[in-house]
Amino acid sequence: MSDGPLTGIRGILFDLDGTLLDHRRAADAGITAWLADRFPGHPRLGEAAAIWAGLEGPYLAMWQAGRCSVQEQRRLRLAGLCAELAVPVPDDVDAAYADFAGRYRRHWTAFPDVARAVAGLGGYRLGVLTNGSQRMQEAKVRAIGLAGRVGPVLTGETLGGHFKPSPACYTGAAAALGLRPREVLLVGDDVDKDVTGPAVTGMRSVWLDRPGATPPEHRDAATGFPRITSLAELADLLDGAA
Repeated sequence: MSDGPLTGIRGILFDLDGTLLDHRRAADAGITAWLADRFPGHPRLGEAAAIWAGLEGPYLAMWQAGRCSVQEQRRLRLAGLCAELAVPVPDDVDAAYADFAGRYRRHWTAFPDVARAVAGLGGYRLGVLTNGSQRMQEAKVRAIGLAGRVGPVLTGETLGGHFKPSPACYTGAAAALGLRPREVLLVGDDVDKDVTGPAVTGMRSVWLDRPGATPPEHRDAATGFPRITSLAELADLLDGAA
């Protein structure tokens, strides 16, 4: 296949949360345990994870746009959860968030397909491209046993303040691998940030559509890109393009 959509790939960037690390499972478990310990028997305990997930995107976007610090967005998000659940905001919000964060960390795990998939990509320059905070995302990569195996961990904090889906984020990440965007493949689960976003720079993408992970309204936008449901399929996809 000399002219396929994945020919000429020399480097691979992985998204982190939802692609390598099961972020949603860890966050859901962490916030549910946090609420249960502080407010035992709360009638909306079963809703806490969904509410917390809904607050994540807007407040992270505020931080990424430079409208607040990473710590401030954490405070705002926790206060937003408390308001939604009609419980008091903790006197020390930073300590309360740190309590949640500790519970979140205890549930950090890689998806089962990750280790073998990464091990099969020895001929490529690898990296992680993620919108989280540098310190936390590096800690996640260490926690799931990928430190030194997936190349640099690249975030907006290391890419001049440019986060996905900014074109400068993708071109900067490619440069960090010593490659041109068209030589790099981004693999991720977020249609806007990992799949359609890089196309404007010439970077190629593979949509990791873990079963049930992508809302139906986003799926049409990704139909023009290679799609896999497990990272176990990635090596065959690349071999087929060789």
